[in-house]
Amino acid sequence: MMTIRPEQLEILRRTYPEGTRVELVRMDDVQAPPAGTRGTVYGVDDTGSLLVHWDDGSGLSVIYGEDIVRKAGD
Repeated sequence: MMTIRPEQLEILRRTYPEGTRVELVRMDDVQAPPAGTRGTVYGVDDTGSLLVHWDDGSGLSVIYGEDIVRKAGD
């Protein structure tokens, strides 16, 4: 896991505020939702992970420096 600097954490929190819709691009986890799954951000933790309620019911976080999401166009 990558360490996040405080200024990077603040940028993430401004970029992905609560309620932001995201789409999964890549997550290296056997339990990950499929690429293209959308969800709603409900927070960013102190390690920079995006806390997401995925539309398919999954609750896996997006790990900073490992997983990739993009803002969804909904």
